[in-house]
Amino acid sequence: MLLLSSFNKHGILLEVVQVLTDLNLVITKAYISSDGGWFMDVFNVVDRDGNKIRDEKVINYIRKTLENDSFFLPPLRESVGVMPSEEHTSIELAGTDRPGLLSEVCAVLADLCCNVVNAEIWTHNSRAAAVIHIADDSTGCAIKDPNRLSTIKELLCNVLKGNNDLKTAKMTLSPPGVTHRERRLHQIMFADRDYERNVRAEHGRVEDISLRPHVTVMDCMEKDYTMITMRSKDRPKLLFDTVCTLTDMQYVVFHGVVHTGRMEAVQEYYIRHVDGLPIGSEAERERVMQYLEAAIERRASGGLELELCSEDRVGLLSDITRIFRENSLCIKRAEISTRGGKAEDTFYVTDVTGNAVDPKTIDSIRQEIGKSVLRVKRNSSPSSKPHQETAMSFLFGSLFKV
Repeated sequence: MLLLSSFNKHGILLEVVQVLTDLNLVITKAYISSDGGWFMDVFNVVDRDGNKIRDEKVINYIRKTLENDSFFLPPLRESVGVMPSEEHTSIELAGTDRPGLLSEVCAVLADLCCNVVNAEIWTHNSRAAAVIHIADDSTGCAIKDPNRLSTIKELLCNVLKGNNDLKTAKMTLSPPGVTHRERRLHQIMFADRDYERNVRAEHGRVEDISLRPHVTVMDCMEKDYTMITMRSKDRPKLLFDTVCTLTDMQYVVFHGVVHTGRMEAVQEYYIRHVDGLPIGSEAERERVMQYLEAAIERRASGGLELELCSEDRVGLLSDITRIFRENSLCIKRAEISTRGGKAEDTFYVTDVTGNAVDPKTIDSIRQEIGKSVLRVKRNSSPSSKPHQETAMSFLFGSLFKV
């Protein structure tokens, strides 16, 4: 259990949650209170295997980091827009998702002698976004030549446009400043309006609508708050995704409770806008619901989780994604990293219709790549139905009247 207290400021809740999630800690319960000028939160955390945190190095790191005035700055490996960087050039991509898109992007970068140092790719509602750190494959350093960067941008935009995305495909250098990479992905997808559901793109996919996150927004007139309740399947970094979205929408969480069960997570927050006012219109209420549903879904792309561990080499990612494409696998989300000459990549894959992959196809791919190199971790497709919410706040009981 972590008890945190400090002077209150906008965004401090996100900063604390970010520190915990960057350590791959899982927040099972949280109690949030920041009325007035003081911030006091309690977090119950475990490691990814559900074990209590006993490592003194981790505990001391959390303590020292949160006591540091600059603790909100993300590690360089997890940040974008750090300019200048001698180690890599950070680029951002946004466009229409389609089978084989990541393979085509990686092929272009390999042809242009660009090595992918690390990257994160998300897809949601037929949109795709990526933050990719690239380096020159001969020097291992950042690419700074304006002409070369212009060529990279032109060719990647051509790939992203495909045949039907002439207006919205984008490739940009990350903006100046320091922004957490996953927070930046939320911002990119939000700007790309991924919260607008594409019914046509979901044709042929087997999906239970009841498994989508359920968000309700209600007035709490007695205390002049807006109450938000979210029910969804539990998963790692869920709290980060929702708090990040609320913060970027300029809302402040004054009170909150988070509870996770075996399959379901429930989050309940009492919020106001940074101007001190609760949500004041039905249109704003609908927008908040829509944005939060998208924030929960972006990282929850169902699929088979594949883990690749191999000696890194130029063109490795291009070769792996090409094999996936040739076997009709669709990459829904990916985390790419290189450490000490080793490639450590995670892919979440489905078939081209968004449904489960045939096990025989996976066996064939593992045979081609190497069974010791590519491992099947788990199937992250949803399998349980969230409970329906009640009209009254069940977490805070009688603390507030709704």
